[in-house]
Amino acid sequence: MEKTAGIQTSVGNQPAKNRNINVAFITLVSIVVAFGGLMFGYDTAVISGAIGFLDERFYLSPLMSGWVVSSILLGAAIGTGIGGFLSDRFGRKKTLMLSGILFGIGTIGSALPDSVGMLILMRILGGIGVGMSVFISPLYIAETAPAHLRGRLGSMSQLAISIGQSLVFIINYYIAQSSGYDWNVSLGWRWMFAIGALPAIAYILLLPFVAETPRWLVANGRREEALIVLNKINRDKVISLKELDDIELSIQNSKGSSIKDLFKAGNKKALIIGTVIAFMTQWAGINAIMYYAPEIFKKSGASLGSSFLNTVFMGMVIVVFTVVGLWFMDKIGRRRLFLIGSILMAIALFLIGFSFTTDNSGTLLLIYTLFYLAVFMATVGPGMWVLLSEIFPTRIRGQAMAISTISLWIGDYLVSYTFPILLKHAGGAISFWIFAIGSFLMWLFTYMFVPETRNKTLEEIEQLFNSSYQKN
Repeated sequence: MEKTAGIQTSVGNQPAKNRNINVAFITLVSIVVAFGGLMFGYDTAVISGAIGFLDERFYLSPLMSGWVVSSILLGAAIGTGIGGFLSDRFGRKKTLMLSGILFGIGTIGSALPDSVGMLILMRILGGIGVGMSVFISPLYIAETAPAHLRGRLGSMSQLAISIGQSLVFIINYYIAQSSGYDWNVSLGWRWMFAIGALPAIAYILLLPFVAETPRWLVANGRREEALIVLNKINRDKVISLKELDDIELSIQNSKGSSIKDLFKAGNKKALIIGTVIAFMTQWAGINAIMYYAPEIFKKSGASLGSSFLNTVFMGMVIVVFTVVGLWFMDKIGRRRLFLIGSILMAIALFLIGFSFTTDNSGTLLLIYTLFYLAVFMATVGPGMWVLLSEIFPTRIRGQAMAISTISLWIGDYLVSYTFPILLKHAGGAISFWIFAIGSFLMWLFTYMFVPETRNKTLEEIEQLFNSSYQKN
């Protein structure tokens, strides 16, 4: 361990002491930026409460029902593609503000239409905002947080998503119970969507108070501004100068990067890991549960009221175990969490499928679903966003994360669009056993290809991928 100006600093894989870091500042900034995840969490879960009433209001077939649910994901893929370019060109902060504006317009618009076509159009617009925020938020935190706090702070995006999901499950439950079925078909679903504008407004109001990331500032020739931000993060200016030198060296080594550089040397390996892991998290079935939870419980025999109440229990588990995941992330590491989580998820999904063949009350289904959600939220959920935000070099990070996140949206779209059809024609058992296979394949891929990145700086992770590529 080296000494700089009499203060202990980070060398190799050893974390810096907390006394050298302005933990309050970096935590507050991370909370504000991660708030974008709350918008995503809200919209992920709000459709689960609304879709049954929308089916009745617009006479939707299983095919159209899947399209209403999944249309936001088309917008999210567009937003991710645009967001990757915008965040590299104009900055992470400005792109996040645009995402909040688009989401706010989209969610208010989703509450107003009298035609399914306009509803889908508004969900696509809101999805563009979601697509931008959901990958730029963890990217921002990764480029700002110290190495030994990056996992915990990066997981705040997942915590915000979980809080948004939990809140909307409670909101959906109270709206659904506040009046009769006919009122919910006519007006209830509109209130479910409209309340989603509140987190978007809060996000837009809070973002002006955060700074741009030091790595983006250096990459765009704004060295002095980057140093100001680093001095806010570090209590020791010597440490800030050293970090600034490391960032400049990393960016200098990758100067002249283009889209072709995504597929060169260690970058290619990182890109493959990012796109496969992102897709696999969706094949593991998380959003089939999040989007269709009440319909799944009704399919198992639960009443309408019980189905909505079950989602409230889901929300509680989601928040509690996401907090557990925040603690695990920097204590256990990304790779080990993926290995533990994916195999336990495969077991849980097999049991969920099995419950459809043995349980007519929905009790076992609820227990196994809560077990699955607890594992996902404590391991793979936060782990995926942290991993994607840290494995790519600064110069291509926005583009590479965009490609990986588009892979996630593709997987999410395929699951959400086909699940109503699969559930109707194949049944719950087969549907969830297919997801169990996806979770097992994620475990196998992680075991074979995913390295550990815990306690490494972004520059050290870049060197890790480059050296592993050269060995191969």
